[in-house]
Amino acid sequence: MGAAAPLRDVHRGLVPPSGGPARVALLSGHYLYYHYGCDGLDDRGWGCGYRTLQTLCSWPEGRPTRVPTLDAVQAALEDMGDKPPGFCGSRSWIGCVEASLCLDHFEGPVGRLCHVPRGAGLQGVLEKLYSHFAGGGGPVMVGGDADARSKALLGVCLEPGGQAYVLILDPHYWGTPKSPNELQAGGWVGWREVSTAFDSHSFYNLCLTSRNPQKQPPTLD
Repeated sequence: MGAAAPLRDVHRGLVPPSGGPARVALLSGHYLYYHYGCDGLDDRGWGCGYRTLQTLCSWPEGRPTRVPTLDAVQAALEDMGDKPPGFCGSRSWIGCVEASLCLDHFEGPVGRLCHVPRGAGLQGVLEKLYSHFAGGGGPVMVGGDADARSKALLGVCLEPGGQAYVLILDPHYWGTPKSPNELQAGGWVGWREVSTAFDSHSFYNLCLTSRNPQKQPPTLD
């Protein structure tokens, strides 16, 4: 599969899942959708964290200016001493902690880490996510241990009765999408009910992105 220009803001046009009154907050700004093989590199099975990081780096302008290649990410982590010699060129996964380091290294948006203990799912951080998106925040990277499939959150929908949904962008797509509609129809971006979208046996780390003209080191909540 050859390289193709990534699509922009692929969630646009999706209707919030709640038919009744609900609080809905979406990311502000623009992003590009990076996924398996989008640059011609076959990274199926190991590259989802890198692709989610690339999506984070494309925000808030929705441009590829500061989006590093997978090789550049690995080289940076090796140079920083976060990974051992020989990491560059490997098929080793990365998660939210590495993503936060790379956001700072490549002068992307500020990345703030949040840890969700095993068994809690995302129920305990829904208000934090709502405040993040309502306050102008960008995409949120999510990754865990039992559930190691990296993904990005683009918004939340909270119903008065307690039911909650998150808008998920999945980087595991393989192919060349022609339009956002194709991705939406295939479920690669869409609203998911929180209790079924996340594994209660897994812990999760989140990396929340925000605009900041002054570089700041990532912090851990």
